[in-house]
Amino acid sequence: QVQMVESGGGLVQAGGSLRLSCAASGSIFSISDMGWYRQAPGSQHELVATVTSGGSTNYADSVKGRFTISRDNAKNTVYLQMNSLKPEDTAVYYCNAHNYILSPRDYWGQGTQVTVSS
Repeated sequence: QVQMVESGGGLVQAGGSLRLSCAASGSIFSISDMGWYRQAPGSQHELVATVTSGGSTNYADSVKGRFTISRDNAKNTVYLQMNSLKPEDTAVYYCNAHNYILSPRDYWGQGTQVTVSS
């Protein structure tokens, strides 16, 4: 069974920081590109950041310079360090594992709420 467990969300004031964690099953983590997506109230589901199995990263323009995605393969965990948070970062953040071998190719976490107050 594939398990994706997210943590680290919460309430923070603008300018503050949070670190999200997503621990995935070892059976899929090592073969997957990992990513963070978010959905704000009344907004579309959007990409935040991705890191490939090889370590290459990609960020949405809105978070470049503020967020950092990383992965610890020994712990089967992907992180999203969020600095200089803004109210517009408020959303439910979802962890994603995308692989090229298994079916389905995408696995999702349950989501963790991030709320940034003014």
